[in-house]
Amino acid sequence: MIIWLNGTHGVGKTTTGALVQRLIPDSRVFDAEKVGETLMDISPGLPATDNFQHWPPWRPLVVETARRVLDYTGGILVIPMTVLIERYWREIGSGLARHAIPVRHFVLHADRETLRARIAGDTVTGPDSPFRLAHLEPYAEAARTWLHDEAEVVDTTRLTPDQAALRIAEAVKAGK
Repeated sequence: MIIWLNGTHGVGKTTTGALVQRLIPDSRVFDAEKVGETLMDISPGLPATDNFQHWPPWRPLVVETARRVLDYTGGILVIPMTVLIERYWREIGSGLARHAIPVRHFVLHADRETLRARIAGDTVTGPDSPFRLAHLEPYAEAARTWLHDEAEVVDTTRLTPDQAALRIAEAVKAGK
């Protein structure tokens, strides 16, 4: 099974994903961004883009990597990864479905003020990340048009990462 943690950049997916992994036995975190980083390392480079998700190989490589890891280890993969383009999400979802891999899709959500405050206070990537700030509106658009309908929304505006992780782990364990 896959627990996919979606949401905008800076909402806390990576932190929450690590905490979810600790709460669910036989689970592992798979950072699908590393697949994008591998594609970025190809030399000479692939066609220029502002987001490796636009490269057609990224989506099936994420599916194939997740499938191979699950075939090898069993258990659950926790994937903290923003996917805001519906067509990309459908491609990934249908690829996983073809391999009979169930997906619990959660969206970590926070109101705009909270997101801006988290981005401004981030000591890891640095405050006021232009990349993260640039994705606030695309996230809001995806949330309005398809994303919140496709996932279980966990509003983290007033939750700590520990509380959000516990909600997700309890929902998965309960099969809800």
